[in-house]
Amino acid sequence: MLGTSELILNPDGSIYHLNLLPEDLADTVITVGDPDRVSEVSSFFETVEIKKGKREFRTHTGILNGKRLSVVSTGIGTDNIDIVLNELDALVNIDFKSRTLHSKKKKLDIVRIGTSGAIQPDIPLDSFLMSEYAIGLDGLLHFYHSTAVQYTEMAEAFAAHTGWSSKKAEPYAVECDAVIAKKLLSNRIRLGITLTNTGFYGPQGRKLRLQTHNDRFMEGLKDFKFAELKITNMEMETSGIYGLSKLLGHRAVSMNCILANRSTGEFSANPKKATRDLIGYCLEKICG
Repeated sequence: MLGTSELILNPDGSIYHLNLLPEDLADTVITVGDPDRVSEVSSFFETVEIKKGKREFRTHTGILNGKRLSVVSTGIGTDNIDIVLNELDALVNIDFKSRTLHSKKKKLDIVRIGTSGAIQPDIPLDSFLMSEYAIGLDGLLHFYHSTAVQYTEMAEAFAAHTGWSSKKAEPYAVECDAVIAKKLLSNRIRLGITLTNTGFYGPQGRKLRLQTHNDRFMEGLKDFKFAELKITNMEMETSGIYGLSKLLGHRAVSMNCILANRSTGEFSANPKKATRDLIGYCLEKICG
């Protein structure tokens, strides 16, 4: 039986941060970082039956082409992903009244639709990229028994190539789910290794007023290659989504709209349209 300090519920019986009841959640979940993007996704739905929120976490659940979907905002970073993934799992795999685990576990399909910056100069703005693998620099997965889901050889090769400092969290690598990835693939989608960072500025090599620890960080990322795969892009959630989804028995894939190219210094002229195009593409593949 889970104690009240472990499984925290609101007075109405909903899960603490997401503010959802088990019946509010669909079996297919789209995650977005920006809370305002929730309504952009649900605007494609034929009907919206639930709108709930708390803090940066908003959820809309509705129907598209006869399929029930939930779209949930996570906010930025794998610290938020730790909250969202654990609470999504609790909604489908824990009995809130008895505070015990269900004997039969449910598997969610989780699709991240997010924005990202490309590393390689040949990746065009507004293109769509699927994270075949994610390398996490955040350390989240090391708080769990997770070696079974990690691609250790890739993470070790990355650390060796970049001269990774022992003062930073040890990198880890995780693969996307092949079943849901196949459903979302087409000749429009690029594949690559996504780097998940702990921040937007220094951790991603950006400089405003502060000097970064490693001035050659970006060059090292562009040159890294593992089994003919290169690091294609950077963002701030995918490694946490992949790692926790695999540990909890869910299927996850991350779809990225490339709004910036860090090698060429360019940024999308119409980021809102590009992101909406990716939303439409993903929904068509999921519900078409």
